[in-house]
Amino acid sequence: MNVRIAAVQLQALPMSNARLDHYIIQCCKSGANLIILGEYVLNNFFKEIEKIPVSMIKEQSERRLAVIKDFAKKYNVTIVAPIILYKNGKLYKVVMRSTPNVSFFYEQKILINYKYWNEDRFFANNAKNMSIPIFIHEGLRVGIISGFEAHFDLFWGQAMEKRVDLVLMPSVSTFKSNIRWNELLKTRAFLNSVYILRVNRIGSFKDKTHSWYFYGDTALYSPDGILEDSLGDKEGVLIGEIDAYKVAEARKICGFRGQLIRKKFL
Repeated sequence: MNVRIAAVQLQALPMSNARLDHYIIQCCKSGANLIILGEYVLNNFFKEIEKIPVSMIKEQSERRLAVIKDFAKKYNVTIVAPIILYKNGKLYKVVMRSTPNVSFFYEQKILINYKYWNEDRFFANNAKNMSIPIFIHEGLRVGIISGFEAHFDLFWGQAMEKRVDLVLMPSVSTFKSNIRWNELLKTRAFLNSVYILRVNRIGSFKDKTHSWYFYGDTALYSPDGILEDSLGDKEGVLIGEIDAYKVAEARKICGFRGQLIRKKFL
């Protein structure tokens, strides 16, 4: 069984929703009904929102939430997209999964805490439950692991234990890290016998000390650790074919999960 999914590579969206509408229509025409966006596409980049009043962030997010919900219903698709959620006077960095009928919100578990880029201090996220979000899409078990979380074995252990077939990974990677990311995700896909669809935003931002260039390179990795397809640094859509048979074969050949079960680690 093959399932088509789509990653839309964009920079932070303008006020108009025409561009996003255009790409969702493209995804639908390709036969994909699961669509993912990168981080800081529905909102401005983190270093910008640090200086924006909370009321403006709240207003921007509410408009985007309404648009995503409307598009999911209008085109009968599921859209997975990071967004900043305002709740009880605080801001949370979450991933939204909007279906035609209902929307779900998942707090990012681990946030960047670098001196020059400290999301952990800015957002109110305090996830006590470190389980990755998992949902079923056309028979596939789909997990969501945000870009920064890809560095932590904790989440990949869960993906293996819970037999996730596809990991969706919204990211906002920069600083010429594309080669490192490519090697990391090829390895993660192979060791966990899982497809990974990573979508990275594009665009740039500059302040007094750093220049952020978001290089895109949205990519699909197969369960045997192969880079199947990728985009460059321009706007566009990646349509991926997820083959459940390939997942099963990779697990059968490598047997990593079976070893852990036999040793009673799972």
